[in-house]
Amino acid sequence: MMSERVRIVIGFIIVSWVWGSTWLAIKIGLQSIPPLTGAGLRFVSAGLLLYGVARASRITIPFSRSLVRLYLILIFFNYAVPYGIVYWCQQFIPSGLSSILFGAYPFWVALLSHFLLRNEKLDAFKMAGIIVGFAGVFVIFMHDMNLTNSQGLVGMVGVLTTTLMQAFSLVMIKKHAQPISPVAFNFVGMSISGVLLLLAGAWMESVTNVRWDAAAVGSLAYLSVVGSVIAFVTYHWLLKRVEAVYLSLVTFINPVIAVILGALVLNETLATTVFVGAGLVLLGILIANGRQLYGKVSGSAPAR
Repeated sequence: MMSERVRIVIGFIIVSWVWGSTWLAIKIGLQSIPPLTGAGLRFVSAGLLLYGVARASRITIPFSRSLVRLYLILIFFNYAVPYGIVYWCQQFIPSGLSSILFGAYPFWVALLSHFLLRNEKLDAFKMAGIIVGFAGVFVIFMHDMNLTNSQGLVGMVGVLTTTLMQAFSLVMIKKHAQPISPVAFNFVGMSISGVLLLLAGAWMESVTNVRWDAAAVGSLAYLSVVGSVIAFVTYHWLLKRVEAVYLSLVTFINPVIAVILGALVLNETLATTVFVGAGLVLLGILIANGRQLYGKVSGSAPAR
């Protein structure tokens, strides 16, 4: 039987690979579907899929006062508002710049975890690893930081705002963890968020701008099934098993995956800085886990 550690590593690889590809999928989808409508369709579709999985697996959808609070945090701080902002901002700034800005996410997670989670305090290893990892992301995209138009600054601020919101969501869900299936948890969060985003899209966007071409259908299918159902269920499964800070480091791997896919799908050339940056990202993750690695080498458990 596969060990828990191996399943955690596989889960980390799945989330890293999938979310490294979603920036490209979102960008492609925006050519055919307006941002709020696109995000809404993504999460409504994902919610329907998760409901089917829940029914087939006989997973109940629990409700209680404490769970409602977690559902609301998930809806407004992880899905509806942040993804509405991200989809909208992707119209005005390069996807590479978005990846750099989202590198602020582990900083927020580390800071909030230090103050809100009793057993996840900041240490020198975590902080050094985050700094080195962010430097790697910056190096990868140092030639792709030009804003596309005058709304670029607003787009940058918007993406940075989502990093704080989603970090808060991650830490609060970790803090108030409940024995609930990730399928049920994400079904509620995605379904309600999708409806809210569609309502916002109906109010602010024109349906006539939607084109159901191959790009729209392919992007929506990929983001719904792979980018939402598979990735987020795996992500919240991991959240119950690893520290929030370590899980947030996946955002440093995403840009590396995005660059590799750009080279494979769009025939983009890989500059030397990409390999240097990727090396720094991996080094940063290794440093962040330094206390645990030191504990294993020395034969003692890391202090908490």
